[in-house]
Amino acid sequence: MGEFDYVVVGAGTAGCLLANRLSANPNHRVLLLEAGGPDNYHWIHIPVGYLYCIGNPRTDWCFKTEPDSGLNGRSLGYPRGKVLGGSSSINGMIYMRGQRQDYDGWRDLGNPGWGWDDVLPVFKSMEDYHKGTDEWHGAGGPWRVDKQRLSWEILDAFQAAAQEAGIEPVEDFNRGDNEGSGYFEVNQRKGWRWNTSKAFLRPAMKRSNLKVVTHARVTRLLFSGNKVSGIELIADQKRMRAQSRREVVLCAGAIGSAQILQTSGIGRSELLGKYQIPVVHELPGVGENLQDHLQLRTIYRVEDVKTLNAQANSLLGKICMGIQYALTRSGPLSMAPSQLGVFARSGPSQSRANVEYHVQPLSLEKFGENLHDFPAFTASVCNLRPTSRGRVQIVSPDTAQPPSILCNYLSTEEDRQVAVESIRLTRKIVGQRSLVPFQPQELKPGAHLKSDEELVQAAGDIGTTIFHPVGTCKMGQDEMAVVDSDLRVHGVRGLRVADASIMPTITSGNTNSPTLVIAQKAADSILSRS
Repeated sequence: MGEFDYVVVGAGTAGCLLANRLSANPNHRVLLLEAGGPDNYHWIHIPVGYLYCIGNPRTDWCFKTEPDSGLNGRSLGYPRGKVLGGSSSINGMIYMRGQRQDYDGWRDLGNPGWGWDDVLPVFKSMEDYHKGTDEWHGAGGPWRVDKQRLSWEILDAFQAAAQEAGIEPVEDFNRGDNEGSGYFEVNQRKGWRWNTSKAFLRPAMKRSNLKVVTHARVTRLLFSGNKVSGIELIADQKRMRAQSRREVVLCAGAIGSAQILQTSGIGRSELLGKYQIPVVHELPGVGENLQDHLQLRTIYRVEDVKTLNAQANSLLGKICMGIQYALTRSGPLSMAPSQLGVFARSGPSQSRANVEYHVQPLSLEKFGENLHDFPAFTASVCNLRPTSRGRVQIVSPDTAQPPSILCNYLSTEEDRQVAVESIRLTRKIVGQRSLVPFQPQELKPGAHLKSDEELVQAAGDIGTTIFHPVGTCKMGQDEMAVVDSDLRVHGVRGLRVADASIMPTITSGNTNSPTLVIAQKAADSILSRS
């Protein structure tokens, strides 16, 4: 395919931004490779279309996790975006930075330049915030942050009940302390999803020095000594090579970046030897340290209040929703998957908010199935800082074979205790007087479950991913670290990883926008040396 200054692997959240930044200099020739396809499927852009994108092989890699003892032997579907924009094209669109202590913790682990005071200006520089510029937010940037265009009586009642339970409303989740409740702000523009393809890639694709190739699967990195000299890929059913004069940047995500490093001979020698892959550089941390937010989807049936269930199960209701969206870009079709957010402490021992609620005016057994035929709401609650750790490992030297993904959910006593506390906190909120008029009845996990043992079992039965895998190429200086604070792979020249896989610990909230900060800081570091 020729020679380029920079080769970026993965046109997801991070890759779209990096392609934009690196190609802004017309003297840089940049190649961006995406294993999935273009983001031209209409359901990507209509916010409620996540229901038709997750689990759809056109837009989702449809990974499966290994059976997990913490989930009572269950395996999960593990969505990852398979189009330009990556998971920003199929995710919940929630704009969330996390907490000050998340980033200060990264800095204190030996990663200078990653504290809250370092990343806040980066967040602000990218934003186009609906309220304009202030101390906490920026305007005029490419990453649009909007208010949601709807409200629900049942969600307002849940927020009032949370306040009665001691969790106060807040104006803004993104000032370094997100404890409290409020409607999420979202990455939308005028009622449409605003993915990173629209925000960063499409403007850059007008440049002659940027080449974007979709349906291009990277098979391995190429080396000249200990320097990465390019990549091997398959596109149009042909095996090809692309040379890099300066750097290759992996932006394939917590699953893909670890897989490509392993198939290229960078990882744990025992694993590589199992598949006769020559070891280029021993890095035992590649694929380890997998972290994710496990959500417990508690469901309550209600009476005498409108939820989406009835409207979505009615032909007339669907027609009315379609008309409302077509005329006003509002209503249920403009909905992010979750509307109301609550950040709280699961118990008195917690020094800051450690659980996050995604509260929805609907209920269903699982994604891809119809909504229930009775009114209900879902209060999904996740442990923001799990101590359980999983791993990603190749099962073949061929990147066409999905890797083995083991999350090890609820494998620590601390995580099991937070799960128990979370269910009890949910019951405390739902038991407040603001929800009494709607007669909530607990369907999941079930009000008859009382003891710690029963609730741990129930958490394993109802727990599912909230689609936030991180950590498999973690940043740091210890023996399990994969990249340094400039995101350069330890022991290898000409190679960086810049995506959610470099997080040493998961952020206390949704992970998409923090991934953009990772990409922006990687671009700054690369360009400072160009």
